[in-house]
Parts: sequence; C-alpha cells; structure tokens
Amino acid sequence: MPSKKNKRKRPERPTIHPKNKYSDNPPDFSVLASLYPSLKPFVFYSRDGRPRIDWTDYNSTRELTRVLLLHDHGLNWWIPDGQLCPTVPNRSNYIHWIEDLLSSDIIPKNNNNGDIVRGFDIGTGANCIYPLLGASLLGWTFVGSDVTDVAVEWAEKNVKCNQHISELIEIRKVTACQSAISIEDSNCGESVNCENKMDGNATVVEEAKLLPSSSFDPPLDMNKYSGPPLLLGVVRDGEKFDFCMCNPPFFETMEEAGLNPKTSCGGTPEEMVCPGGEKAFITRIIEDSVVLKESFRWFTSMVGRKVNLKFLTSKLREVGVTIVKTTEFVQGQTCRWGLAWSFVPPVRKIISPLVQKNSLSFTLEYFLISLDHCLK
Repeated sequence: MPSKKNKRKRPERPTIHPKNKYSDNPPDFSVLASLYPSLKPFVFYSRDGRPRIDWTDYNSTRELTRVLLLHDHGLNWWIPDGQLCPTVPNRSNYIHWIEDLLSSDIIPKNNNNGDIVRGFDIGTGANCIYPLLGASLLGWTFVGSDVTDVAVEWAEKNVKCNQHISELIEIRKVTACQSAISIEDSNCGESVNCENKMDGNATVVEEAKLLPSSSFDPPLDMNKYSGPPLLLGVVRDGEKFDFCMCNPPFFETMEEAGLNPKTSCGGTPEEMVCPGGEKAFITRIIEDSVVLKESFRWFTSMVGRKVNLKFLTSKLREVGVTIVKTTEFVQGQTCRWGLAWSFVPPVRKIISPLVQKNSLSFTLEYFLISLDHCLK
C-alpha cells in the first residue's frame, strides 16, 4: 500500500510565458535542419528517434540561436567565438514579462511619448538579444549599453543587419569616466554582409577609450560593485524610459561560471563575472535607481539565485520603492528569476495574499511597501 507521502501532490512546475512563440510550438530540430543545412551537422537522433542538440557544444547552441532568430523572428544575427550565446525562448520570456508590467494598471502609464515604448538594456552584449527581440516582436525602441569594444562592435553589426528595426535601437558605449557615448549613425562604417553569418568588415567609431582593466580592480569590500557605470553616467539628462532590463553577471569567478557541465553558452569574464557577483551588480542598479527614480517607470533585472532574490527584495524595501514584482523564468532544467520595482505611486492599493506554492510562472508577487510612500 503506497504511503501517504507518495500521494502528496507535487507543486506544479512554472511554465513558459503564454505569449512566447514557443509556448505551444517548441522548435522542431529536424524540420529546422531540413530548412537550414548549416544546422544539420549539429542535430542528432536519440534512441527513441527524437532530434536532439548537444547543449554542451558552443557551436551547436550558437547556430541554433541564429536559425531560431532568422526562422521565427526574421532577424539576421551572429556573434564571434566566446561571446555569450543567448537562448531565444528564455530571453523572449523576459520580454513578455516586461510587456505584462507595462500593460498593468497598477501604476499610471507614461503618456509623454504616446504609444512609443522605450527601454534601456544594461550590458546588451555582442548578441544584443533584448533590443532585437523587443523591437521585432513589439516595436519597442531601445538604448543598449556595453563596456567592451567587441560587444559594442557586434551589437551594432546585429542592429545594422536588420534594417527593418535598425532605427529603433541605439548602442551606447560606456566609459569609465562616467560619460555617455553614442555610436556613430548606423549608415557610417563599412558595409556588412547580412545574408547569412556576418563578416568582420564593419567598424564602429569610438569617441573614447576605456581605461585599462586594472582600473576596475575590486575594492576591499568584495560585496560592493566596482566597475563601469550601469545607469548613472550612461542615462543622459532629461531622458525618460519605460523600463530598464539586465542579464547581469551572475558569478564572482569564471571557475564558478563553468560549474554547469550540461550547457555551453560561452561568455567572457566581462559578461559572466564581477566582484560580488549578481548581488553586488544588481545592488548597484538599485542604488542608481534611487537617483534616477523619475527617469524610469520600471526597473528590472534577471536574477540567477533565489537566495539573492530575497536579499535584493529586502534591499528594495530599504530604499523605499512603492512596488516590487517577481516571477520565475523556466526553460528546460534552468531557472532564473525576474525582479522588477518602481518608485511611481500606484494608482490603487495593492494587498498581497499569501503566495501559493503551486503558483505558475508569471504569476506576479506584489509587495505593498508602505502607504506613506504611495502618497508621496
């Protein structure tokens, strides 16, 4: 006779966002390989006859990302060896969650730009995935920032190679001297072959050089972020955004970043690591948001560890935000969390019931910080 413990119902696992293209129609590797011969060498079949991808092979995951962006989103895309390779369904989840935040009636909408939605992607990377998806899926405009030459160069290439949305995306070079640098107009520089994998001929004109990496050596307090500007010094005076988003460096060392043997997404030290890890990095975004609270409706970031989510939520209460929302992003065996906050007074009072253990992904958790803050 089975024990009562075995009868206990397991919590329902969070799911992909219902608006995600892959929610009801996951990628069919066999069909994609027949349509795109470049993917065929990376597809193999398991004993049960199902097509598979070797997730530990960087070239395999990069080619799959390229094909998915082209096939399902009409986007031309490529990154050089070693740069962080994003997974399209997971990144789409984040975009659609922000769409939910913006459409919520909890805080008033910004009508200054009409129906134009403007986002800021902190550390957009060579892949520039969030601006590309946000612009192609929803027509949003973006500023994407990054600190390394290769990230800025290739992000700009990926924008140029998608002329139908190129006017919606600006790539901004971040410098150590707290200045905001714009990339030259997308028509400048040499032409780029956008038909398949982009070549390396295009150039990006830089207005300032980064200081040597030694300028960003960690301070004695390893829990404090010490690096290039994130929002302060990059957002320009008078600029207004509907949201910011970020896929932060999750780890404190590259050894820690390489502990998952089941995947190979690449990633440079600048993309994967910072002193204090994601806790210090997102804490700096929170500190910047206190100063820039009038410039954004929503501040958001992805979080890699649930224990850090709890710490950061506590930090947000300390700085007096009016609302915090969280969600869980799930793709395969990988879990990430979304954290969002705002200083805009809510249009209605929010009272949160106890969060149920079986709540699905994208069920938003609300925290009423203080009615006093709502009235300020």
